[in-house]
Amino acid sequence: MLVSATEMLKKAKAGHYAVGQFNINDLEWTKAVLAAAEELRSPVILGVSEGAGKYMAGYRTVVGMVNGMIKEMDISVPVALHLDHGSYEGCLKCIDAGFSSVMFDGSHYPIEENIEKTTELVKLCHGKGLSIEAEVGSIGGEEDGVVGMGECADPKECKMIADLGVDFLAAGIGNIHGKYPANWKGLSFETLAAVQELTGELPLVLHGGTGIPDDMIKKAIDLGVSKINVNTECQLVFAEATRKYIEAGKDLEGKGYDPRKLLKPGADAIVEKVKEKMILFGSDGKAE
Repeated sequence: MLVSATEMLKKAKAGHYAVGQFNINDLEWTKAVLAAAEELRSPVILGVSEGAGKYMAGYRTVVGMVNGMIKEMDISVPVALHLDHGSYEGCLKCIDAGFSSVMFDGSHYPIEENIEKTTELVKLCHGKGLSIEAEVGSIGGEEDGVVGMGECADPKECKMIADLGVDFLAAGIGNIHGKYPANWKGLSFETLAAVQELTGELPLVLHGGTGIPDDMIKKAIDLGVSKINVNTECQLVFAEATRKYIEAGKDLEGKGYDPRKLLKPGADAIVEKVKEKMILFGSDGKAE
């Protein structure tokens, strides 16, 4: 069933590839991501934001849905269910609900408070066999109402958080959530290299994977990034495919209004986008 993300990311770090975290928003999303992972024999991390968890009727609902799908779809690749950008309270709820991994985003706290809360959650997670991700430096853009300007992390603060025993670390390197603006300056590989030098074998995480050029993605992986988060890109292809279906009048043909038919083009588009990203990240075939 569900596994923590620790081992899959250790293997990714050693093998110089990255495992994708694909955020899920409903049943169609979850089914599409799992189908892509199984087809390409790739380990996968299902990300759930606090907003998405609420939308899907709560964390226990999400756990039940994912565990049921893994069983019914005969999914045999490693699957982690991970809270994305979690608050302290959100982490506690997901640990209790049966998630296999959580992210505590304490980046907006003073470093001392980030350390204090992360220390507590590391002890709690590891006591229950969960993996935990922490964050230093703000990820730009907006995520569930939290707006970050995309500041680069202080490598020394990254070292301080890494030493608390977290399993992987998100360090802000100029990346943002959502669409990237035309005047985006690109990733700070200088910051990433400095963080990698101080944190050693710890897998690093790149948030805001949508819109980053492929060559930058590959360079980030070379510099120690072992987990890359993708959300907006899947939302965009889902919306585009659904729009085309409706604009073509397919929903007016026969029972084309049936949600199973109406949502299928969007779900199929997610499968293809996830497969494309898994191949780019190099995680395809790594579940064997």
